[in-house]
Amino acid sequence: MDYHALNAMLNLYGPDGRLQLDADHAAARQYFLQHVNQNTVFFHDLDEKLEYLVEEGYYEPEVLEQYSREFLHRIWDLAYAKKFRFSTFLGAFKYYTSYTLKTFDGKRYLERFEDRVVMVALALAAGDERLAEHVVEEVISGRFQPATPTFLNAGKQQRGELVSCFLLRIEDNMESIARGINSALQLSKRGGGVALLLSNIREHGAPIKKIENQSSGVIPVMKLLEDSFSYANQLGARQGAGAVYLSAHHPDILRFLDTKRENADEKIRIKTLSLGVVIPDITFELAKKNEDMYLFSPYDVERVYGVPFSEISVTEKYHEMVDDGRIRKTKIKAREFFQLLAEIQFESGYPYIVFEDTVNAANPIAGRVTMSNLCSEILQVSTASTFRDDLSYEHIGRDISCNLGSLNIAKAMDSPDFGRTIETAIRSLTSVSDQTHIRSVPSVERGNEASHSIGLGQMNLHGYLARERIHYGSEEGVDFTNIYFYTVTYHALRASNRLAIERGTAFEGFADSAYASGEYFTKYTERTWEPATERVRQVFADAGIAIPTQQDWRELQAQVQAHGIYNAYLQAVPPTGSISYINHSTSSIHPIVAPIEIRKEGKIGRVYYPAPYLSDENMEYYKDAYEIGYEKIIDTYAAATQHVDQGLSLTLFFKDTATTRDVNRAQIYAWRKGIKTLYYIRLRQAALEGTEVEGCVSCTL
Repeated sequence: MDYHALNAMLNLYGPDGRLQLDADHAAARQYFLQHVNQNTVFFHDLDEKLEYLVEEGYYEPEVLEQYSREFLHRIWDLAYAKKFRFSTFLGAFKYYTSYTLKTFDGKRYLERFEDRVVMVALALAAGDERLAEHVVEEVISGRFQPATPTFLNAGKQQRGELVSCFLLRIEDNMESIARGINSALQLSKRGGGVALLLSNIREHGAPIKKIENQSSGVIPVMKLLEDSFSYANQLGARQGAGAVYLSAHHPDILRFLDTKRENADEKIRIKTLSLGVVIPDITFELAKKNEDMYLFSPYDVERVYGVPFSEISVTEKYHEMVDDGRIRKTKIKAREFFQLLAEIQFESGYPYIVFEDTVNAANPIAGRVTMSNLCSEILQVSTASTFRDDLSYEHIGRDISCNLGSLNIAKAMDSPDFGRTIETAIRSLTSVSDQTHIRSVPSVERGNEASHSIGLGQMNLHGYLARERIHYGSEEGVDFTNIYFYTVTYHALRASNRLAIERGTAFEGFADSAYASGEYFTKYTERTWEPATERVRQVFADAGIAIPTQQDWRELQAQVQAHGIYNAYLQAVPPTGSISYINHSTSSIHPIVAPIEIRKEGKIGRVYYPAPYLSDENMEYYKDAYEIGYEKIIDTYAAATQHVDQGLSLTLFFKDTATTRDVNRAQIYAWRKGIKTLYYIRLRQAALEGTEVEGCVSCTL
């Protein structure tokens, strides 16, 4: 039987009425026998392989030259000694389809999984033999997985960037708009998703050079960006992807949302660009009181306040701006805005939502967070650039790049040294930042050099909880999430502090941060954080993982205030897709969409993916996201959010009986629970293009 047929047996119960999980293991083995082994280039030994791959232009010689030949043999032996095997057919298929090094004609494989892991480790360690060995240990064990751009590209000569995505500001002038489009092209061709802030662009009908009704607003800019992303991609390996964010109080907000209507006029319809809305607290308060909601001209706001619209707290200045006759404004009903928001989300899954005031209240760095990224988990301060007439930079501001990787929670809890696992991940991600030089977009280069920001993510929460016989969203499940993220945060900060000490420098702006003032640490030093349930206390004890004490935090605070931390931002939880399948994890920290997930994979058609640790005996712990409901998912994310300096990509799942009122209730519940951002809205059987196969919905970005 071939591997495809064996994998399909997952969709059928066996003669004994049990899951046929062994059939998927057999499918993975057959995939190697029938396909991988027959299409892999054979080398007699490591020396022959490396010599060929360097001479033929596949591997970067500079990566290998940082190490002795003896060490290269040792680290390859270390990797292969682990006897790695893919746990699922889909994991193996994803790896060989999307990640491994192939011959230039794309027909034959040049790497096994172990080879890719070693090259990634060598590239990230940059000559540090001990770190290289640690990275191999963590990745091949499944405890840490670099994000797709890093795992795909590190060590290759013909490659894109190691960075996942970028965030760019656009200001209210033609030079900034033109430069933003150019930057989107440059970044997209290098393989990164790009999000752009449109809130500062003057609205449709606003004056230009004091001549009324001249501005075309944000929609034409969106159309230009959509065309740019469709044109530029990473050597055809990753399609260009973009998102745009707009303030809820921008006068073009209704036109902005209408671009995603199924029946929108083709002149304004936006098909592939993702949309995000930035909503301040005042918007919810106005809706609660059933009042009008004023929309303010960005052109006038900047003229009156002397700063771009996005730099103004709408909540703080709302009534002042309403009363200011110098600022043109229109009004809509706040509740009608939220109704429209839910309607558009029903039709398209968009827009993403950023809860502006929640984000900025939690931000430890001086400045304002004004937007998020393509997956709504990156939340960092950016600053504006200014340009000359020829589009050269007059002042280089700070834009954002995302340096991501994720821990497998289940495997991390099994780590023989939890602290070292976290530190290795932090050092690996910092290396991605250190090695990233986006010279074609100086504002991104400047932001990266100043902040060294990274985003350590997490995945396989549901898989771990099910393994431990804990229901997702239960009291014990939320308790575990809280204490796990609390513990990770301590070790991440400690690792960044060690980097600052070693390198003799902190991130730019540290002196003005909540870390330097000590304010950040107050919630950890003035109260005791410990498990609220005996079950969670026991799982940490069984794992041998010490939960940081108040004294631990006081000592860390003293070290940080004395020496700083190297990374301005440390954590962000993305919606892991392909790397989850390779790692055999549940995606991110949200629940599964089905115990046996059905995916459509190109020419091969349907592929079946079993949830990690699934068995006939523990099936009750694998309720899907639609059955669990949005309250328990939000409760879980809220527990994690209080420890994460950036955001968490949170998808809300609804049954097909849901109404727009249910979506609005979920948004309000999330806002009240302190959630920072919302990603997609998913409806079971909603037939959202590219996301559903026979009732199985999976976020794979």
